Amino acid sequence: MYRLQRLVILVKAMAVTFHNLNAASGVQKLNDYLLTRSYITGYQASKDDIAVYSALATSPSADYVNVSRWYNHIDALLKLCGISEEGKGVKIESSAPVVEEAPSPAIDDKKGSAADDDDDMDLFGEETEEEKKAAEERAAAVKASGKKKESGKSSVLLDVKPWDDETDMQKLEEAVRSVQMEGLLWGASKLAPVGYGIKKLQIMMTIVDDLVSVDNLIEDYLLVEPANEYIQSCDIVAFNKICKYIIIIVHHATIFRC
Repeated sequence: MYRLQRLVILVKAMAVTFHNLNAASGVQKLNDYLLTRSYITGYQASKDDIAVYSALATSPSADYVNVSRWYNHIDALLKLCGISEEGKGVKIESSAPVVEEAPSPAIDDKKGSAADDDDDMDLFGEETEEEKKAAEERAAAVKASGKKKESGKSSVLLDVKPWDDETDMQKLEEAVRSVQMEGLLWGASKLAPVGYGIKKLQIMMTIVDDLVSVDNLIEDYLLVEPANEYIQSCDIVAFNKICKYIIIIVHHATIFRC
């Protein structure tokens, strides 16, 4: 009697179960599932995608267009900045059901003895050392991606306006640049006319998002003493999210001191 041991990987996502993602049939089912979806669950990459990504032993063939597109996208996200979204939950289970087949009729004692020797043969076997090592490396890479995630940065353009045309603009700029804190770097500046002989200071700054709040910078440093002796108001003209591939721009947010 032959005993065949099979590895079945169950991935449940949005009431859908994927069987054996390392077999052609399992990858095909995943390919069909991703035909109308960008991610395993929801509308952005999440830990559900990481779970399915880790279940695939190797990069899927380009023949599976949808899986290949999704896999490359998740792989790029993990290398770039990691994935922190929790997702809706994907459960991965491993099971080893026993499949029995009817024994072949014995022709003679010699062949019968050979058949007995084959009873203990594991045709599918357990994971090889290479497969285990590859799985461990993949898991380590996924885990490390979260640690390597760096805080984002933003480039901000401020309009700093004086009280009147008699305000000393050089001292106004000195008051602005005197504000120093971790994660803040002042950049280029220039004076631009406003009207009636009044000029405003336009100044760039780069901030680390986790360390500097622009609103707090303005309200707690620029619109209080001693800086408010020269500064009447501050306008956020542009707020550019610095990323390797994406720039998000927010225009014209104004904060005034009463």
